[in-house]
Amino acid sequence: MKSKQLIYIAGPTAVGKTRLSVELAKHYDTEIISCDSRQFYKEMHIGTAVPTPEEMDGVVHHCIQHKSIQDSYTVSDFESEALGILDQLFETKDVVFMVGGSGLYADAVMQGLDEFPTIPNEVREQIRFFYKSHGIESLQELLRENDPKHYARVDRDNPKRLMRALEVCLASGKPYSSFLGQPKAERPFESKVIVLHCPRTVLYERINGRVEEMIDAGLEAEVKALEAYKDLNALKTVGYNEFFKYFDGELSLEECIVEIQKNTRRYAKRQITWFKRYEDGYVFPNNTPIDQFFDYI
Repeated sequence: MKSKQLIYIAGPTAVGKTRLSVELAKHYDTEIISCDSRQFYKEMHIGTAVPTPEEMDGVVHHCIQHKSIQDSYTVSDFESEALGILDQLFETKDVVFMVGGSGLYADAVMQGLDEFPTIPNEVREQIRFFYKSHGIESLQELLRENDPKHYARVDRDNPKRLMRALEVCLASGKPYSSFLGQPKAERPFESKVIVLHCPRTVLYERINGRVEEMIDAGLEAEVKALEAYKDLNALKTVGYNEFFKYFDGELSLEECIVEIQKNTRRYAKRQITWFKRYEDGYVFPNNTPIDQFFDYI
């Protein structure tokens, strides 16, 4: 049995992962690695719900606001960086926590990435041109035709994910899904998964309330300051897309806020679906007494 443990605290947005992770990290005198892909970028703070210094409560957090929106930072980059941090932390710590709702990034650290074929530049440019000239609905339809299995589970509102899958399909002549589920990478530590949940109605109320808090905290001004960069992949996310439409006159402010709440709820629903794959994980209600987590760990 491996003596070092990486504990991944998963769950949908607004369920309470930050609070729990800080309590546990303080108990075990350890540190936290964030695997929330929306929180990597230093220009995005309010709209990504980056933990405040008060919420961090003195616990060291890694991989939060350490990149610029203009930097290229892939899942593979995160995997390498996180593994390097773990090597250092495990020299003195027996337990480290990883926290965030981006399951793909967490899986890369715990299990390794699947190997995909090299994508020729002409294929990548072809897909990007197709997206710009035909729109996201045509991307969705093209993926449905080439890989219905992956189409059924991918985030179909994320053009980056759609284009990546189509690049693999066209470059290899095989479905993107055929490259998934390869043997897991061997890690020198044991990984455990804690999935937090709460009733859907409660979660949606928390999401709606959080969005209102973001608006009060100045989300509109934060997005406005980034409007010149709206074509960057980092900004194609909930809370920013909707304000860009508001600035372009496509939505009223009230409609913009309602859309952010709706799209955040949809995002949470997709997260819940993703986390169902952790068959070896342990599901806890988000109001579980802290000592029950000690027993599990």
